[in-house]
Amino acid sequence: MDFMAAALASCLLFVFTSRGSLYCVMLRVMHDKKSAETISDHLRNSAPRTLVPIISGDWQLLYKPEKTGCYVNDHSLIRGLDGRWHLFGITKATPETAADEERYFTYGRGSELITPGGFEEIGIVCNNGVRAWAPSVVTDGRRYFMHYGPSPMRMATSDELRHWMEHTPIFHDAPLDSCHRDSMVLRVDDHWLMYATGIHERYGVISVFKSSDLVNWTFLKFALRTSGNAPLNPAWGATESPFVVARDGGYYLFMTYTDCRVENYHNTLVFYSKDPTEFGEYTGDNENSVIVARIHAHAPEIVQDTDGRWYITTCGWRNRQVPIEGAVAIAPLDWRSCDDR
Repeated sequence: MDFMAAALASCLLFVFTSRGSLYCVMLRVMHDKKSAETISDHLRNSAPRTLVPIISGDWQLLYKPEKTGCYVNDHSLIRGLDGRWHLFGITKATPETAADEERYFTYGRGSELITPGGFEEIGIVCNNGVRAWAPSVVTDGRRYFMHYGPSPMRMATSDELRHWMEHTPIFHDAPLDSCHRDSMVLRVDDHWLMYATGIHERYGVISVFKSSDLVNWTFLKFALRTSGNAPLNPAWGATESPFVVARDGGYYLFMTYTDCRVENYHNTLVFYSKDPTEFGEYTGDNENSVIVARIHAHAPEIVQDTDGRWYITTCGWRNRQVPIEGAVAIAPLDWRSCDDR
């Protein structure tokens, strides 16, 4: 007992939180300056490092449909098992077609991510006579799974990305007011997480669901919440197009915060967490403490090419000041430390 008391008396315990993570540090009290400085340097160098994503080059053409649509909005970009890049995106037939007639996806393909003239236009997929929004395509190593909305969430599978068979995913415990759309699926350890735009108590949220088979999904929580003085609260939810990137032991949530007006159409906010299911709360008053970066892009996808370089995409409706009208554009993305911004 005396030994334990003496040990505790010579230690200091610090508990603090940072960007959704809890840290506990116990320091042994040192009586000489050199030892104390050594421990201080070690703690500083071993602390989790949050990087800042920054667009580091010009936008260039990635994909522009000419026959299957007049623009590309929310999209999914995946490097297939065949080694080629594939893109699926929201579109409609002509500029005059009503917005609720977005009923299939335009499909483009390229052997390289960056190629003169952009991807080849292949055709349309998932043309089933119902609205088709915001596809998310992943592979389990054998076949491909596409989840898309809006509510109720739909699913299709394919062996080769050209022909798709419809299935019905099952969602458990989903909140009734969730307004489920704009899904994005990410592999984390031995399971899958799905992020989706939603509404809770009149505020926009990002819901997160968990699955082991990409078919049966269980609601976990709201991974990101908005509240208080959060400035945008349209009935359909302002927390659009979530996209999560795993990097260096942490997770970055890219979320387009918009009510679809031109002035905030390209307003993407980036949040960081060590926990892929918890990105905190945005109140409108705490931007400096919860937002890692603000990026001028709409519904971006973040991908890493085979040479290790990172890229970001952007897209959108016509007459919304997108970099390339009617197209998905792509630009290099750097990850910089806070000191290098």
